[in-house]
Amino acid sequence: MDSKDMQVIGVCRFSYPALGGFQVEHETPEERMAFLYAPERMEERFRTFEAFTLPPLRAQTDPDFTFLVIIGDQMPAHYRTRLEKLLADIPQAIIAAYPPEPHRDIMKVAINAVRRESKHHCLQFRMDDDDAVNIRFVERLRERVNELHTLIRLNKHIAIDFSQGYIAAAGPDGIKGKPTMEHLWTAGLAMTVSPKSDITILNFGHSKMGKFMPVVSYAGEDMFIRGHNDYNDSRQKGAKPLNLPLLDAKDEAHFKRVFNIDADHVRVLFS
Repeated sequence: MDSKDMQVIGVCRFSYPALGGFQVEHETPEERMAFLYAPERMEERFRTFEAFTLPPLRAQTDPDFTFLVIIGDQMPAHYRTRLEKLLADIPQAIIAAYPPEPHRDIMKVAINAVRRESKHHCLQFRMDDDDAVNIRFVERLRERVNELHTLIRLNKHIAIDFSQGYIAAAGPDGIKGKPTMEHLWTAGLAMTVSPKSDITILNFGHSKMGKFMPVVSYAGEDMFIRGHNDYNDSRQKGAKPLNLPLLDAKDEAHFKRVFNIDADHVRVLFS
């Protein structure tokens, strides 16, 4: 068992109007789409996606992965075109459009549609469209999997939890953020999937994965950024904004080195 033989799939739902899967619910798919595709919201999502999510994917030290971006099949054409342009220089990216369907069912279909037929385990990670991962994320994931052969052989699924990172927000002044240590957060969370299983990482609520499989957590290295902005799903239910300090020059250099995120580019995007 060698992780170099395993397909790595990263999954990002970009304003996909699922039925369920949100903390804030809507009565109809049309109401959900009206909320998701509102111009002000989409502008923020695109800017944060460009500022945070994509730079570290472009710079992955191990480029052998698939980046699946799931969208709604009724996404307005100008947003679809803008998304395609942003992803044009990321050869690992695949855009898949689906109609509104129950969240876990359609995620299972979408992820398995890009999964290769293989006798080896599949490695899957998930991220929201305002999250980011370390530029060594795929490399580190494969390294950790190679440490867990016995555990993986005895279980259909193992959660691999990179628990150290940042909460951060992008804006005209640059990046505000602070270090955090959190278990089973969306960004930085991965899962091994047996070749005999078609279950995916999005079949589980991320915070409850420990109820269904062994979880192995790793700290000691900043592996993720959890984006914080006005349109976080949790913020729609009244969660208070965090008081995040502006990064200083040393922290900006750390973000550039670890995440390939350029604070000057962020300032331009949000100016």
